[in-house]
Amino acid sequence: MPFLPWDQIDTVLLDMDGTLLDLHFDSYFWKEHIVQKVAKANKQTLTQCRAQMAQYYEQVSGQLQWYCLDYWADKLNIDIMAAKREIAHLISMRDDTIPFINALKQSGREVILLTNAHPDNLAMKVELTQLDLHIDTLISTHEFGVSKESQLLWQKVQHRLQFDPSRTLFVDDSLPILAAARQFGVGHLLAVSNPDSKLPVRTITEFPATADYRELLTDISPVQHHKKAK
Repeated sequence: MPFLPWDQIDTVLLDMDGTLLDLHFDSYFWKEHIVQKVAKANKQTLTQCRAQMAQYYEQVSGQLQWYCLDYWADKLNIDIMAAKREIAHLISMRDDTIPFINALKQSGREVILLTNAHPDNLAMKVELTQLDLHIDTLISTHEFGVSKESQLLWQKVQHRLQFDPSRTLFVDDSLPILAAARQFGVGHLLAVSNPDSKLPVRTITEFPATADYRELLTDISPVQHHKKAK
């Protein structure tokens, strides 16, 4: 079980896909559903299309375009949001998400959703999961024009929210993004080792990691009031 010094944590930043929501929807959409639609539209075989899509993904991996539905709609000539709604029944919350968020909020901590998801994607998932009933502040990095992989994003978010990086916990399933947060100076990091319910649990050694937030609940103590550094 990962150890987190809760007496040193005031703010909790949470990723969405793979962290609060099951990543299976996104994995299936980008690896299967959209490949089938593009192949059919372009009269390609699935093998041809899959190879082409892999190249497209590689070109923008870790950049804001990778998460930008407008970029993909233009690139693939497909209504991405309409395609997503075709399989929206696959969107689901992780079983351990609500107990975790509730425990954090009850402890008096500031809980913020920080996602690279496009605003339209975020809106659809909020509509279907009602995440906004549990989290007060929901932020898409598209507002800042740069993704969580970039130090510039962390500078902009810190300026907006005025959180103390050293007293902040950031939870994400992406190891490169966790590394970017660590580089910025976020003091406490937690990786999700089972973002996709249909895939095996990953072994993660670079960061504290969990496959079930419920194992953390008994340790989440009330926030310690202190004078925040400006």
